[in-house]
Amino acid sequence: MSKITREEVLHVANLARLALSEDEVDRYARQLDDILTYADKLNELDTAGAEPMAHVIPLETAFREDRTTPSLEVDESLSNAPDRSGNFFKVPKII
Repeated sequence: MSKITREEVLHVANLARLALSEDEVDRYARQLDDILTYADKLNELDTAGAEPMAHVIPLETAFREDRTTPSLEVDESLSNAPDRSGNFFKVPKII
């Protein structure tokens, strides 16, 4: 028994403004039916003891904690600048 009909495929294609050939409608109907059949197989599994998760492996952030630190003085930060204009880096004009 099919889980999805050609009419449902045509309806979704119409909603998505897709023009499908007859071969494409048949192919997508078969492919979507295979996907839905596989999803039903997964629903047969006993998942009573399994915890819900967003990822298969545990993830940890690679960022350091956000904390304030003293910044460089203006003269120190501009000491290696090839050119400066007052308290700013001077760079070539780009258009």
